[in-house]
Amino acid sequence: MSERLPADGASAFHAAWAGMLRSGHGSAVHPEELQQLAERSAELLHRAGHEQPFQARLAEQAGAMLVDNHFSDPAVLSDALHLLTRQSLPDDGRGPALCGAFAAGWAAALRERTLREQESIRLAADTARQEVEKALRASEARFRALFESAAIGIGLGDTDGNILAVNRALGEIFGGGPADLTGVRVNDLVHPEDTPGVWEAYEDLISGKREYFQFDKPYYRRDGEVVWTHLTVSLIRDDDGTPLYQVAMLEDITDRYRLQERLRHQATHDPLTGLPNRAAFFERLEKLFEEPEPGARFGLCYVDLDGFKVVNDSLGHDMGDQLLTAVAGRLESALTPLGHLVARLGGDEFVVLLENCRGEQEAVAAAKTVLAALAKPVLIGDHKLAVGASVGVLERRIATTTPGAAVRAADLTLYRAKEAGRGRWTLFDPKENARAVSRYAVSVRMPAALDRGEFFIDYQPMVDLADGSMAGVEALVRWRHPQLGVLGPDEFVGVAEETGLIMPLGRWVLEQACGQAADWVARFGDRAPKLSVNLAVRQARNAGLVADVDRVLRTTGLEPSRLQLEITESTVVGPEDEALKALHALVDMGVSLAVDDFGTGWSNLAYLRDLPVSALKIAGSFVGDLHDPAKDTHLGWRIVSGLVSLAHTLGLTVTAEGVESRADAERLRLMGCDWAQGWHFGRPVRPGEIARRIAEANLPETDLARES
Repeated sequence: MSERLPADGASAFHAAWAGMLRSGHGSAVHPEELQQLAERSAELLHRAGHEQPFQARLAEQAGAMLVDNHFSDPAVLSDALHLLTRQSLPDDGRGPALCGAFAAGWAAALRERTLREQESIRLAADTARQEVEKALRASEARFRALFESAAIGIGLGDTDGNILAVNRALGEIFGGGPADLTGVRVNDLVHPEDTPGVWEAYEDLISGKREYFQFDKPYYRRDGEVVWTHLTVSLIRDDDGTPLYQVAMLEDITDRYRLQERLRHQATHDPLTGLPNRAAFFERLEKLFEEPEPGARFGLCYVDLDGFKVVNDSLGHDMGDQLLTAVAGRLESALTPLGHLVARLGGDEFVVLLENCRGEQEAVAAAKTVLAALAKPVLIGDHKLAVGASVGVLERRIATTTPGAAVRAADLTLYRAKEAGRGRWTLFDPKENARAVSRYAVSVRMPAALDRGEFFIDYQPMVDLADGSMAGVEALVRWRHPQLGVLGPDEFVGVAEETGLIMPLGRWVLEQACGQAADWVARFGDRAPKLSVNLAVRQARNAGLVADVDRVLRTTGLEPSRLQLEITESTVVGPEDEALKALHALVDMGVSLAVDDFGTGWSNLAYLRDLPVSALKIAGSFVGDLHDPAKDTHLGWRIVSGLVSLAHTLGLTVTAEGVESRADAERLRLMGCDWAQGWHFGRPVRPGEIARRIAEANLPETDLARES
């Protein structure tokens, strides 16, 4: 390993940098100008290496500055990168980033310079063509001199694709002479790695639809090796504007391309283990979410080594690094053949990404493979190290989550595995995940979140299955958390209820939603949908509930009959419960009540006839389970049918939640289910989208299956 520069840094680096520039490689530069160049570029690199946060543009400017002063020999780049790696830099992985930024700036400036030369050549060629009538012989001589002596490969062809002439430089690029290319057809130079855009642009050019195009394109040399070039092809027209010739200019960028590939690999791979790094993992994960197939699934296995800190502290970091490398090798050997991505996130944390996962069983199988791969001790030198791991397993449909939420959930599941005793895998539990996220969010941010305006309300359509009209909307509160992103109610309402913060939040939701509903009534009259608002258990049992609802209705001007409050089965625990009196008072006021998530709890089923409710909402889990291949679909539909019949026997209307397909909606309609909501009819949306749907409801023949 190269010896590092002294830690006092700046002066030593400046001196070494100036010495490197004076050692040659560039064109002749006046000593004073060279000294100024060395000072300016060294200062930029020193700042880039030590300022927080890291400023890549400073290193890029330094690289460009050298090229602008004619230090364009590849040896300069090699010496500079070697010198940069010897700096004493903050231990945050900045060294590769600094080298990469400097090389990128140097390469970009060199390319700009080359492109300017190419443009000069193209203009010269065009000028030569235009002046041929005035001084044919002189122009031909100048063009021939330029053509033959140019350092860039130049070829001339007709619009039929026949190569008519090439210069010496182009012949050398292909590993031969001009005679080896003369008479060859352009189409014979196709390379398997060509993008379709190259040949589409070529066809447009020879047909006269465009004047030139540029691409980085590989070719095969005569010896079978691949050479990468920067290709510029220009069209030459005759005096009437008819396409006559094509002029191709090729710059050999093979070395630059390979350097860029190395830098790209360094940017996306962990330098210790060679595995894809955190950036590569997130890039691959986010790509899954761009345009997923319907029903597409994925899995994550978050892996954390058990007892790794003991190895580091007792045997040293070098031994720890060797252990990490061995672990990475085992994981890659065991999981990559299965088509899974294994990445190192940092420290002793790894992650396995399962694309197109076939279900929880495959994700669990991957977790078991991880544990099996690490079951045997790792032999490093004279040490036989037993290494174990804990694994958090997440398997979901892509449409039900986001990359950020999935990673947070897998990470929290990993810690549940560690808390359970280590050396095991633990499967994602939505309730546990929601509880953990909520507890953190509430403790850190929620008390003042209302004052900061971080909450907002989306509205999900509730459709009348008889005619497909939007009969109601459910108000669903969201939290735009500055660190965690947008959180749904499942991620914070439960803890808010435990801490009592549900009271001010619930009042705010009721006020905002009723105000919005009143606005729709003012704009659309009877076509406005009925509003449904969830009522937390603590709200239902609060003595001031009736007064709060009355105040909100009077303040907003919303008719009580247009408000439906949703309660859970656990709201009332018996016929003598005080909450029952408040519910009766609300119904007497004109507000209707519905039991939400009906069927998920059984303790209050006997009291259902005593509750003053007018509607039941069948939990979305019932409908969702109807498509689970591991469950009895026929029995599931019979249960749903039974719930509908029970509700109708009690004189209640029924709303099915979680409806995601036309087939499910039609089957529910035939069963007699009254209303439905779910992604098939529309996801929760902003109030403006609901207003648009109300306005469009005037159009004839509203389609039952219309997507929001």
